[in-house]
Amino acid sequence: MPVYPFCSRTHHLRFSAAALICLTLLNFQLAAASAQDNTSEVFSGPQPGEKPAPLPIRLTLGTKAGTDFDPVTTAAQKPLLLIFVHDINRQSISMTRVLSGYAASRTDAGLQTSVVFLADDLPAMEAQVQRMQHALTPDVPTGISVDGREGPGTWGLNRNVTLTIVISRADKVSANYALIQPSLQADLPRILKSLVAEIGGELPQLDKLPGMPPMTARSTAGGTVPDMRALLTPVIRKDATAEEVRTAAEKVVARAEADPAVRAELARISNTIVNSGKLSSYGTSTAQEYLKKWARQYGSPAPKQPAPETPK
Repeated sequence: MPVYPFCSRTHHLRFSAAALICLTLLNFQLAAASAQDNTSEVFSGPQPGEKPAPLPIRLTLGTKAGTDFDPVTTAAQKPLLLIFVHDINRQSISMTRVLSGYAASRTDAGLQTSVVFLADDLPAMEAQVQRMQHALTPDVPTGISVDGREGPGTWGLNRNVTLTIVISRADKVSANYALIQPSLQADLPRILKSLVAEIGGELPQLDKLPGMPPMTARSTAGGTVPDMRALLTPVIRKDATAEEVRTAAEKVVARAEADPAVRAELARISNTIVNSGKLSSYGTSTAQEYLKKWARQYGSPAPKQPAPETPK
C-alpha cells in the first residue's frame, strides 16, 4: 500500500489496518497483495534480534492442564515457535491449527511450539479453549497468559492484532509476524519460510498440510476476479473529504452497474462490513453511508454471525 505524503503516520497506520480488514475479505489474490501491509506497519512482541522475555502461561489442555509453564525457558537453546491468539475467529484458529500442526511434525528438528491465548477473563477463556480443543493441534502446549489480554508487559504485545507469531532460538528472535487479518494463502508461506530457515528442511507444499483448506481462486464470467482493492481504497480513506468519497463512490457504482462480477463482489464486501459490527472502522461517515447503501442495494444482508466458539 503506498504511503501518501500528505497523511500523518497515525492516519496511515489507522488506514492500513482498516483497509486490510476490508480487502483481505475479497479473495486470496488480494490478500496476498496486501499481506506486506499486514506486518510492515504493525508491531507486536519482540522484533528480530531482540531477546524474548520469560513467558509464564497456564496450560489449559492435556494431562498438565491447570499447571504453570514457560515455553521460553523450557525451549532453552532449541528453536521455538510461539503463536499468540489475541482474537478467536475462523481465520485465527485456522492459521493456528495449520501452522501448529506443521510445527508438531518437525519435532525431529528440535522445534518447540506453544499456543498462547490472551484474555482478561481467564476462566472464561479457559472454558472456551477447552470447548474448541478439537479445532486445535493435540500435544502442542496450549495455554492462557496469566497476565491478561496484553500478556506480560515485557513482551510488548499489541492487543489490536489478531495473531502474533514469534520464532526464536537461543534467546534471540529471528522472525515476528503481527497479523490483523490472518490469511493462510498470503501469510502462511512467509511464516513457513522463516520457520524452515531456522530449523532446516524443505518448504512444505501448502495443499499438503493437514487442515489446509483447498486453495482455489474464485473466477468470474470474464475469467478474472475484479480488482476491488483499487476501487474501494479511495472510498475508505480516513482522510478523504466528503467530495473525494463521493467521486470515488461514483466510480464504484459505475463499475458495479456495468460488470456483474464487480456488483457481486461489492454486495459481498459491503454486507460483510455492515454485519461485522465494525462499520465505524471503515473510512469517514460519508463512506460508511455508501457501504450501508450498497449493502441494501446490491444484496440482502446476511445474518450477523457471532464469533464461533468451536471453529471447524
